Amino acid sequence: MADNNSMVGGGSLQRPISDEVIIVQLLVVIFLCINLLLIVTFFSKDFFYTTMRYMLFAVTLLSDSLILFMSDILLIFTFLRFNMQTGLCVIIYIVLVVYTFVTPLTLTAMTLERYVAICMPLRHPELCTTRSALRCILIIHGLSSVPCIVVLSIFFALTPNSFFTQYKICSMGMFVSFRWQDHVKFAVYQSYFLIMSVTIIFSYIEIVKVAKAASGENKKSTWKGLRTVILHAFQLLLCLIQLWCPFIENAVLQINLMLYINVRYFNYITFNLAPRCLSPLIYGLRDEKFFLALKYNAPFGFHCVKTVPV
Repeated sequence: MADNNSMVGGGSLQRPISDEVIIVQLLVVIFLCINLLLIVTFFSKDFFYTTMRYMLFAVTLLSDSLILFMSDILLIFTFLRFNMQTGLCVIIYIVLVVYTFVTPLTLTAMTLERYVAICMPLRHPELCTTRSALRCILIIHGLSSVPCIVVLSIFFALTPNSFFTQYKICSMGMFVSFRWQDHVKFAVYQSYFLIMSVTIIFSYIEIVKVAKAASGENKKSTWKGLRTVILHAFQLLLCLIQLWCPFIENAVLQINLMLYINVRYFNYITFNLAPRCLSPLIYGLRDEKFFLALKYNAPFGFHCVKTVPV
């Protein structure tokens, strides 16, 4: 029987809450509130949820919010050294891995949408319809599931059934029994980001060509689209670094548990929280139509705006 200091799963709550954990909780709450406001704004006008780029933007908001919430829960469990049933950890792992890929793949789709809008303006209404956006979202989720299927297929083939009834600290490292599994996962991850990087670089080059040839308002609009592509590329770089974090954390975990907790905390702040605040910056503030609608919905004294032009 567990002692009085133990939790149901065998974890202990004896460790006091630190300032770092409190700071993380405040940041997560702030970002989730901002994302919630942006999501409410998205559903406030028909124009937004019938336009492809705004629909894709909403997917990144929902994906980022889910990742923030679930990864924060895991961070708290790790800090408290709470052991959960490994079967439940597998479910959490599936959701996190899938939506970790949803965001960069959606960013790539948004870049392609800007490429079509700027380089193929006559075909943009035909290619970027609401139906096309829904199909694109389904494809994104399908592609995001492939790395998870590959990793878990190998894991299930090598793991006895008794493993799923054990209680352990939930970490991505528990799904790797042999070093070659890390190599396979790393190869799959890097293949995805190589393809996404090539797509964004191609779009950037083509938009630059159009920007140099454009004039007047077209030139201004084109360069604005180019800056958006650059921001997407920066976000993609942060997402790439985030995918390297589990490999680093898994190596550190073999050395020292406290060092692992500190490294995971640093990675979470730098490569998980920070990139998640860029989406609101790119589309929540830089997009004129969305910003006007955001001011109308914000509960901070902007209600003087009576109409929201679209």
